[in-house]
Amino acid sequence: MTHVKICGLTDPDLVRFAAREGADWIGFNFVPGSPRRVTPEAAASLLLQVGKARPVALMVDPTDAEIDVIFALGFPVLQLHGAETPERLAEIKARTGREVWKALGVATPADLDVANTFAGADRLLIDAKPPKDAAYSGGHGQVFDWAILEGWQPAAPWMLAGGLTPDNVASAIAATGAPAVDVSSGVERVRGLKDRELVRAFIRAAKQP
Repeated sequence: MTHVKICGLTDPDLVRFAAREGADWIGFNFVPGSPRRVTPEAAASLLLQVGKARPVALMVDPTDAEIDVIFALGFPVLQLHGAETPERLAEIKARTGREVWKALGVATPADLDVANTFAGADRLLIDAKPPKDAAYSGGHGQVFDWAILEGWQPAAPWMLAGGLTPDNVASAIAATGAPAVDVSSGVERVRGLKDRELVRAFIRAAKQP
């Protein structure tokens, strides 16, 4: 069965709802400027609602001090969304002993070659490249050409992201063989605010036999 991550939640009731509906991971966004950003103080209370889901902290080019604040809250997974290098990822893993994922925007097979330089990641999140004028990475609702994934041999466990919705996630899984999927804007009716029915529909569509 495909695993599901619901990313960018800010409301405790929705965190609890997503976990109850079967989300495997719930992502919390610490990126300045994002409409889905939460503070460490807010995250501390949101973490109380995750149930059996695993919480994931999304950060962009974080300093060691920033990482320490987040891990002190109890996050078991850090998702890197910036210009971090494979060396920086390895450094964070060695220093913290925690699970570290790396998100990468792709548009061509060459981008997938770059993704495979992060073989030390615990998981690769393969997303669409953000628009050139984007102020932040991820959560833009952009879809990339899934055909570029044909024949790709990932260097680490991976997850598909980028423009996924309740309407296209089953097709995306069928087309790519993705073992896991990630959604943020695809379950929002208003930017930055998750919709319960869309969250439920996405999880059910992704996990259908």
